[in-house]
Amino acid sequence: MRFLLILPLVTAATACLHDRTLARRAAQAGTPSFGYSGAQGPLNWYGLDPQTNAACDLGKQQSPIAIDSTTIRPIDPGSVSFDIPSAEHVEFENLGYTLEVILPNGTLTVQDKQYTLAQFHFHTPSEHRIDEEHFPLEVHFVWTDETHGIAVVGFVFQLSDAGDCDSLFNSVFAHVESISEPGSATEIESLVFDGLAKHFESHDVFTYGGSLTTPPCSEGVSWFVSAEPLALDVHSYNQVKRVIRFNSRYTQNVPGDENLLEMAARELNGL
Repeated sequence: MRFLLILPLVTAATACLHDRTLARRAAQAGTPSFGYSGAQGPLNWYGLDPQTNAACDLGKQQSPIAIDSTTIRPIDPGSVSFDIPSAEHVEFENLGYTLEVILPNGTLTVQDKQYTLAQFHFHTPSEHRIDEEHFPLEVHFVWTDETHGIAVVGFVFQLSDAGDCDSLFNSVFAHVESISEPGSATEIESLVFDGLAKHFESHDVFTYGGSLTTPPCSEGVSWFVSAEPLALDVHSYNQVKRVIRFNSRYTQNVPGDENLLEMAARELNGL
């Protein structure tokens, strides 16, 4: 296995997770605080809350990105690993803008730094592209450290010609229909993560310093995206897509370059 580096890791100490409590309340009320269409969509996330969401329009380390494998180099394959114990009676909920599984245990080790797993959630279609290829679905495992820094491990999914589905997510997707309404939740009896950890350790991983892909788009997030897609059967995909519909932020500029929205505003104003 080898890991691939796009940009040096960015310390995530100043980043903050989106407020799941407020998001859940908004979803239960039927009025999510942001969305993916029209005036609620990514082009206007700044306008929804200019003070809090300034990074969405002005940040230069925004996610997701189009990962270009021709511009990266390998790093030490032993520098990143994760361990998620098998979990029982896991909460699975519909936040109105994504489906989320809450997990109280799990450790991500980045060199000598450790993060604790908070949750994982889904985006359809994929937010990251790999060599300009997009995928039908992407899952993000969100981790935090003791300084409130954030790391995200991402996996994209590819539809299987043979109708296969990764066993972990097959267990998750079997419960999608029961949380089809925003604000609803259910319990998954058990989840086993051994196969996912093996997949992560057996394939190349792209890493870069970026941001949250939802408001407030906080930067300083360390991203690790597996280069090898997970298998997804068509039935599961259609179930997830029918509930989530569309929740993918548009691809951002190359990390370090000008924010695309700021660039567009300058062009429109003739500056």
